[in-house]
Amino acid sequence: MARIDLLFDALLARKGSDLHLGVGYPPIGRVRGELVSLAEDPLTGEAMESLLLEILSETQKSRFVRDLDLEFAHGYGPKARFRASYFHKVTGMAAVFRAIAADVPRLADLGCPDAIRKLAERRAGLVLVTGRAGSGKSTTLAGMVGHINETRACHVLTIEQPVEFVHTPKKAQITHREVGLHAPSFLAALRSAARENPDVVLVGELRCPKAVKLALELASSGVLVLSTACTPGAPATIDRVVNAFSLDEQAQVKGLLADGLAGIVSQELLRAADGNGCVVAQEILIGTSGVCAMIRESKTFQIASAMQAGQSFGMQTLDMVLERLLAQRKILYDVALEHYTDRENAERRLRAQDAPAVSGR
Repeated sequence: MARIDLLFDALLARKGSDLHLGVGYPPIGRVRGELVSLAEDPLTGEAMESLLLEILSETQKSRFVRDLDLEFAHGYGPKARFRASYFHKVTGMAAVFRAIAADVPRLADLGCPDAIRKLAERRAGLVLVTGRAGSGKSTTLAGMVGHINETRACHVLTIEQPVEFVHTPKKAQITHREVGLHAPSFLAALRSAARENPDVVLVGELRCPKAVKLALELASSGVLVLSTACTPGAPATIDRVVNAFSLDEQAQVKGLLADGLAGIVSQELLRAADGNGCVVAQEILIGTSGVCAMIRESKTFQIASAMQAGQSFGMQTLDMVLERLLAQRKILYDVALEHYTDRENAERRLRAQDAPAVSGR
C-alpha cells in the first residue's frame, strides 16, 4: 500500500473531487466545490518527495526530472482512478489529483438531457463539450462514449493525455491511445486517426488550430468526433474556434464548421440547494441547417435567439436551464444569478416571479 493511498481514502470518504498537495501546506481536498484540509500537519519537502515518487515508474520519474512537470493517470485498485498533475513551484514539488469514477457513468445517471444522447448517436460530425476546468466535461464525454459502447457495433478511438475513463468493450471496439506513450502529440495522433478506420474519435483536447482543422476534416468525412474546449457558452465557442485561425483561413474554417458541426454542450456545475453536491446545467446548441447558415454567414450573434426558438431540436440556453432548476428548487437564487448570461434582466424577471422564495431566501 502506497503512503498516498491514505490521502486518497480520506478524499473519497468525503466524496471529494480533487487532492492538492504542496510543501508547507496540509493535504487539501476539494469537497462540494470548497477546499478543506484533510490532515493537520503541513507537508515537508521530504514527505512530499516520498508521497509523489513512490507511485511513479522509472520512466515517469525520468520524465518528471527532465520536464519538471508530468501528467498521468493513476489507478487506485477498484476504488477510483486519478488524473495526476505533478509540477514544481517556489516551495518545491507539488501535485493535484483529480478523482475519476471507477465505473463509466451513464448519461441518464448524469442527468443529461435526451439531446445529448441523440448527439452520441450521430454517425458523423463534431461535438464539443465546453466549460471551465472542473465542470465535468470529461465525465459527460465518458457517458457519451459509454452509450455508444452499449448500443453500437463500431470502432471508437480515444486520444487523451492521460487516458481517464477506461472503457471495457461491449458492442464497440475501443482503442485507447495516450499522448506521450502511444503518440508524440495530439496532432500526430489525429493525423494518423483516419488510417485507423474509426467510426468515433474522442480527442481529449484540441490544443491548436491545426488540430481543430484535422478534427473538422474528420467530422466532415463521416466520423463522429467528440472533444472539449475551455470556453463559456456555445455561441462564444464558435467565435473562439474561428478566431483561432488567421483571417485568410477563417472563411474555410467557417465552411468546415457549417458542414461538420453536430452540436455544442456548454456546462456549469452549480452548488445544489440542499448543500449536498452539485447540479449540472447544460446549454445545448444543435447544428441545424439554420445554425450552420449563421456560422457560414458570420451571424453568430443570432445563435442565442436560434437556441431559444430551437427547443424542439433539443436546444436550450443556460438561462433557460437556470430558470428550470430554480423552479425545481435544485439551486438557490444567488447561485442562479451568478451564472445568468443576462443577469440584469434575469434579476428583474425572477423577482417578479418571487424566485427568492422559491430558493429559500
